[in-house]
This record gives sequence, structure tokens and C-alpha cells, in this order.
Amino acid sequence: MRRSPLVLGLALVAGCALKGDVRKVELQVQGTRAEVARLDSARHADRDSLLAVLGALEQALAAQQVLLTQLRGDFRTELQAVRVELATIQELTGQSQQRLSELRRRFEEPVPAPAVPVDSGGLVAAPAPGGPGPGPGQMYEMSLQQYRRGSLSTARLGFQEFLRAYPQHERAPDALFYVGETFARDDPDSAVAVYESVARRFPRSVRAPSALYKLGLMAEQRGDRAAARGYFSRVIAGYPRSDEAALARDKLQRLGQ
Repeated sequence: MRRSPLVLGLALVAGCALKGDVRKVELQVQGTRAEVARLDSARHADRDSLLAVLGALEQALAAQQVLLTQLRGDFRTELQAVRVELATIQELTGQSQQRLSELRRRFEEPVPAPAVPVDSGGLVAAPAPGGPGPGPGQMYEMSLQQYRRGSLSTARLGFQEFLRAYPQHERAPDALFYVGETFARDDPDSAVAVYESVARRFPRSVRAPSALYKLGLMAEQRGDRAAARGYFSRVIAGYPRSDEAALARDKLQRLGQ
């Protein structure tokens, strides 16, 4: 049986069409595989990059942990040092306050009242010309004993006689200062004049800052705050390392400078 040319042509066309479709599918499959391979490669690259980033982060975190541990140790050490220093400061502050209290008692306590009636029997006499008599040391000590006993008038006369006989003696500033002390309770005006004389005549003696501090106290007691600040400032400026300077600084703070 012979096929017609039309049938044979259709068969050939159908075969060519089928082969073309197959080729298209093959190309699509190849393209898909290439795309899958590319995407897989990209994923691998992203994964490797992500792993590298994570590794760097882990190293950074480890370094930060080491640093944090070190800082904690340093902080504990510094904190302990601060605590020790604070305790030292508190101890020194307590000692300073105690020292100020002791100095206040020494410089600000009132002159003792006479324990016995004042008499002139204990008056120290000046040495008679050409005759034996007490020396300057004995005269001073006898007058000081009268002062400590509360015999202020007798002590004053003894110190004044000592100053008349030995005006340039090394104890002259002390004697003049104690003359002021004998006036302080009952005759403040005379005490002021004597303390001023101590500061003026013996500016390099240890009694000079004491006299100025006493003048500041007396000015404060009579309500003259400006004068008090002036005297306390003179103590600090002229005798910054003296005990009176520490008291004067405390007084200026209390007076509000």
C-alpha cells in the first residue's frame, strides 16, 4: 500500500516539530541547572561570608570578655584603693577636728579666776643694784606660777617688772603676752592694747600669731566681724604654718569670709 505524498509530508513536519521541542526542553533544563548551580554557588559564598563574619564576631566577643574581666579586676583594685584612701582621709579629718578642738581649748579657754585673794606677797622684785637677786629665768617662772595659781594682778606685776629689767630677753614676748592674758577677763581694752604690742614689737616670735588670734576672738566677741576677719587673715598671711593659722582658717569659714 503506497502512502500519499501529503501524509508523508505531515509525518516529516511532525517529527521535526517534536525534535525542536525536545531541544528547547533540553536547553531549558541546562539553563535551569546552570541557574541552580549559580544560586548554590552564591549560597555557598554567602554562607562562607556569614561564617567569616560570625567568626570575627566571636573573636571580638572573646577579646571584649578578656578586656571586661581585666577591667573588673582593675576596678576592684581601684575601688579598694579608693576605700583605703577614703578611710585615711576620714581618719585624718577626725584627727584634724580633734586637733582643732584641742587648739581651741588651748587658745580660747577663759583666763582662770583667782583661787585665792590677790596679794602682793608673791610679787617678784627686781634685782637690787649691785646686790643678789633672782635672775631673768627665775623672775619669769615665779610670775608664771602666780598666773597659773590665778593671782593675775601679782603675775601681771611680775611680768611687767621682768619686761622693765630684761626688755630684750628671749622670754620677753611670752611675758608681754601673759600681761595681755591677765587683762583679758576683766579689762578687754587693755588686753587688746597689749596683744597689739606683742604683734608689733615681736612679729617673729611664736607669740605674735597667738596675739593676733586672740585679737580676732575678742573682735568676734564684741560683734565686730570685719575686724575679726582682718585679724584672722593676718594670722594666715603672716604665719601660715602656725597652729593659730589652722584655727583662723576655721574661723573665717564660720564667719563666711
